[in-house]
Amino acid sequence: MVDRSGIFAGESPFAIARAWLAEADASEPNDPNAIALATVDSLGMPNVRMVLLKEIEDGGFVFYTNYESAKGEEIAASGKAAFVMHWKSLRRQIRVRGEVTREEGPQADAYYASRSLQSRLGAWASKQSRPLSSRTALVAEVARQTARHGAAPARPPFWGGLRIVPQEIEFWADGAFRLHDRFRWRRDGEDWVIDRLNP
Repeated sequence: MVDRSGIFAGESPFAIARAWLAEADASEPNDPNAIALATVDSLGMPNVRMVLLKEIEDGGFVFYTNYESAKGEEIAASGKAAFVMHWKSLRRQIRVRGEVTREEGPQADAYYASRSLQSRLGAWASKQSRPLSSRTALVAEVARQTARHGAAPARPPFWGGLRIVPQEIEFWADGAFRLHDRFRWRRDGEDWVIDRLNP
């Protein structure tokens, strides 16, 4: 049994992640739920970008996007993704790697409905990751989609949730003289194997 205490204590990595995020909510100046999401393209070339994590469930991490974006298509092709969530204010980070499933049901509908009207219409208007001739063209497309969908647009069929179901989660905290604390949770069937890692 690996000795874990303090901020690393707990029987569920998802509960620990939620506790760390709650702390970051109070200390991080902007977007404490921002994650650097990594995918690979069809040639194996890596891609990384910032997205906002919206839910930490008891089994996965959920964010929302356009499925036809570069990240959406790369995830659809590989079925896998990774991310890191880093908080300078806490001097901590969480790394996650796993398989990805879509969230396209009532949960996605509810999250979409909670967004501002402008963001909902923007989801219809943006052909995410595709070339755009000008900002004027984008604004015109938003106006067109506003006229088409009105004040209560339904969630686009090409937009929804992606859930990363981790095979591995690592919790890292800064240590004096770069002797950091690192604990890796690794899936072994239905169980987790926990190792303390060298810094």
